[in-house]
Amino acid sequence: MLGHLLRRTLPPTLWMLGIALGTINGAAGEAAAWPPPTVRIVVPFAAGSTPDLVGRVLADQLHARHPRSTFVIENKPGASGNIGTDAVAKAAPDGATLGISIPGPLAINTLLFPKLPYDPERDLAPVTLLTRMPSVLAVPATANIDNVGQFLTRVKSEKGGIAYASIGAGSLSQLCMEAIAQKAGAAMVHIPYAGSPNAMTALIRGDVQAACLPAISVAPQQAAGTVKILAVTTPERSPFLPDVPTLKESGIDVQSDAWNALIAPARTSPELIAAIHREVEAALEDPAVITKLKSQMMTPEASTPDALRRKIADEKRAWAEVIRAAGIKVQ
Repeated sequence: MLGHLLRRTLPPTLWMLGIALGTINGAAGEAAAWPPPTVRIVVPFAAGSTPDLVGRVLADQLHARHPRSTFVIENKPGASGNIGTDAVAKAAPDGATLGISIPGPLAINTLLFPKLPYDPERDLAPVTLLTRMPSVLAVPATANIDNVGQFLTRVKSEKGGIAYASIGAGSLSQLCMEAIAQKAGAAMVHIPYAGSPNAMTALIRGDVQAACLPAISVAPQQAAGTVKILAVTTPERSPFLPDVPTLKESGIDVQSDAWNALIAPARTSPELIAAIHREVEAALEDPAVITKLKSQMMTPEASTPDALRRKIADEKRAWAEVIRAAGIKVQ
């Protein structure tokens, strides 16, 4: 009745404009509905990696919430995460392709690689932070080092520089150790390994004298008495290792915050980003998800897209000088 009255009283041009606007608004409402029948979650690292674990826990919970939708994990490792991240950047902005990421592909790699196939600021849309996890500074149990002060004394006494392990060139584990070396005014020798298990083996055997690695990789070995954790790299003490001091508490102001986040292709509408964010935040609050993540020493932590964008910018600022001073490059 109202529509008939408006049609009689409004000029034809205004009536048609109203129909067009209504169609546009309806389409926008449909675009904000999420999830679609199939959602691809790209993980730019190998199966079994921390981002892969986070992605699978999230996919399982989203499927539990939306059993009519399928959530597929697609591993695209290579180039320090750049290959998989580029796949997200080049996907359609329709909510059917998302990505799991860490500081490397979103921030640090812009400082390490002469050229990336994507621009994180231009080609990607932050959705939310997902998890945080502590890393730790560890030494072999046979080193007779009980705290960071003793470690720094040892570092400064080695003229050729002690050797440390990392999980790859340009990784947070390398950057954290280089930051410690720079703060201590001492040299260290970088020995990269293919992942945390190999780096841990080298540390246990004494092939290297130190490493900064994810706590979940180190804690079991400390319990076994083969390594010793000296400090956590997070800004505050970790709830998983409450008796272990931070690096800053121990006299060296270095912080390294390992995190996972969810990203989408750029040009994804704000309404769709908001819909995805709501679903993911609810998934992270599920008790089963919290328990699974805590078993890996990860804390679920959602954020707004803007807060994630600021965190990415903070990472770039934090590591730019460390990378420049150490001359770190990845080809």
